[in-house]
Amino acid sequence: MTDHFEGGTPQEEPWERLLRSVFGADADEAIAQLKARGMDVDALNAAAGISDDPRLMDQVLAQVRSLLSTGSGPVNRDVAHDVARQVAVTGGDPSVGDAQRRAALDAFGVADLWLDIATELAPTGGTRVVWSRSEWVERTLPAWSQLAAPVATNLVAALTRILGERLPEDMEGMLPAGMAAVLPPGALADPTSLLERLGSAMFGMQIGQAAGTLSREVFGLTDIGVPLVSEPMSAMLPANVEAFAEGLDAPLDEVRLYLALRETAHARLFTHVPWLRGHLLGLLDAYARGITIDVDALDEAVRDVDPSDPGQLQAALSGGGFFGIGQTAEQRTTLERLETTLALVEGWVDEVATNAALPHLPHAMPLREMMRRRRAAGGPAEQTFATLVGLELRPRRSREAAALWRLIAEQSGLEGRDAVWDHPDLLPTAEDLDDPAGFAGRRASTDAELADVDRAIEAFLAEAEGDDGATPQG
Repeated sequence: MTDHFEGGTPQEEPWERLLRSVFGADADEAIAQLKARGMDVDALNAAAGISDDPRLMDQVLAQVRSLLSTGSGPVNRDVAHDVARQVAVTGGDPSVGDAQRRAALDAFGVADLWLDIATELAPTGGTRVVWSRSEWVERTLPAWSQLAAPVATNLVAALTRILGERLPEDMEGMLPAGMAAVLPPGALADPTSLLERLGSAMFGMQIGQAAGTLSREVFGLTDIGVPLVSEPMSAMLPANVEAFAEGLDAPLDEVRLYLALRETAHARLFTHVPWLRGHLLGLLDAYARGITIDVDALDEAVRDVDPSDPGQLQAALSGGGFFGIGQTAEQRTTLERLETTLALVEGWVDEVATNAALPHLPHAMPLREMMRRRRAAGGPAEQTFATLVGLELRPRRSREAAALWRLIAEQSGLEGRDAVWDHPDLLPTAEDLDDPAGFAGRRASTDAELADVDRAIEAFLAEAEGDDGATPQG
């Protein structure tokens, strides 16, 4: 944290000096709002890499002027992009080497061969890519902005409304020296729009920080269960795979192959079940749009604050607690469907990838358990997105789901198991995860009944064809 000393020189980080160069003393208000929304300003200081170089500071100030001059919806994607790229390269982000690329692409090829005996879903024929962390940010950031947009819309609107009511009539008179030069033309005549832009930029910074942090943790495109691109694609980040393998007993080649199996299985599932991606994104959107901002709590927090006293404002906003408490019945239903679907996806990938790996990888079972624990625990970036999106994206019941898929395969074969994905109405429910044997038994019984119907229809058609072909007598 930054220390301030009365009568002395403040020990400020570069990011705070940047804010003060734009907003003057009122920068404390901007910093307080960032911290109130969960922004780790210290992490941004380290991530941004801002130095004392005046030329660099001028460039950054020009970017600030640019972002204040453009409206960009609830999430400023330009800000999100810039912050995410800065965080992604913190500590280094070397380009993918030729040997790393060959090893990853070879692993994808082997994974496709091994998966052919573990699932009826065919190879995707999609693109296989090997990325640096920065490349992952470039391709996935639009999806993160889309996921966070509903919550950002509600929060920015609430903050703009409440803070806008407290703006004085003489905006120019309360601005610090030099502030007017930074503001876009007409900003003082439309302060509400300016507040919206600032809120959008703040949310963009949070999205960028979280996406940049995630880029240092993920192995590909499928780590959270929701595909981050719309086209069939398998991706691998060698730097993260190698860092993960360093703490394991399994050799790097096995770790790489097991992760390639998971990524490829995931790609097959979402390619051959075309409704699944839209189904998950729709549930996420429906849940997030139901999240409300507790306007009364937010209003109460800033009601008696003196805008000229940054300390009061910081104290008022630091407590948070501005999201509406409780869920509607509709939200609870949506959340249950979402968590169940995420668990079913993770359980299927877990079961299929491990079955494909067992004949070939001596450490398949330990790797499976390691991935289960990793998914269950989550990380700092996932926790940040829990705030941004409004809920955690981790599958809570993936072990039960894997057991269910295993039972279905034992009773109905791989074809019967994979056919459950034919339509969302066929998917197991949360109650079915509580009683996997019961669901598998009902599924097998239904399959048998359908087979009886098919045989009856075939017999009827055969008899009808025989009657039509009979030679008349006479």
